Amino acid sequence: MQVVVPFAAETPKTRLGTVLAPAERRSVARAMLADVLDALVEADPELEPLILSTAPIELDECDEFTDRAPRPAVAVDDRPLTEAVNAHLAATAEPLAIVMADLALATPEAITDVVETPGDVVIAPGRGGGTNALVVRHPAFRVDYHGASYRDHRARAREVGATIETVDSFRLGTDIDEPADLAEVLLHGRGRTATALREWGFELETSDGRVGVDRSAAGSASDSCEN
Repeated sequence: MQVVVPFAAETPKTRLGTVLAPAERRSVARAMLADVLDALVEADPELEPLILSTAPIELDECDEFTDRAPRPAVAVDDRPLTEAVNAHLAATAEPLAIVMADLALATPEAITDVVETPGDVVIAPGRGGGTNALVVRHPAFRVDYHGASYRDHRARAREVGATIETVDSFRLGTDIDEPADLAEVLLHGRGRTATALREWGFELETSDGRVGVDRSAAGSASDSCEN
């Protein structure tokens, strides 16, 4: 099964700008992408990841990818997410999975749970009504990632007569967008993203009774991998 992994290569993760410099946001976006790809490959070597990037990316120059074999395929498409993904759905008659690139907590077990769940449309929703992972086995189904896409995708599946299954997954439901989300990475992350945050001096902060993150005067990310 091909797995499309959409990736915003230019100015990623702007909502993390209060705690991460631009070079660090680019680096953490690549680390999260690498964590997702690691989970996909470990879940099933037969899965075929395709990075759907908004701009060219040079994997050979990225620390997260230099030791990876085989290299994931990359397709560049600067159209909005919905249009780009629907173009892939229209071009194939085979089942297709779409997994977001910012799921730093993704594990092989969580990926397996989604891709092996039977149904014409299988959805792993994100917090706030989004769609973080999706398996499409119905030829008429098309995505719409605007707004509460989990609700909208269920409605679209019903419109085309597709069966729907929902996979309730903490690890796939946790996308990393806001500074508060970094606490989830430090608590539950197993991969490159958690390692990078710790190297940059991030640690859990619990002094006010709630779990957050704090940062010491540790090193910051270099931006040796240019898009």
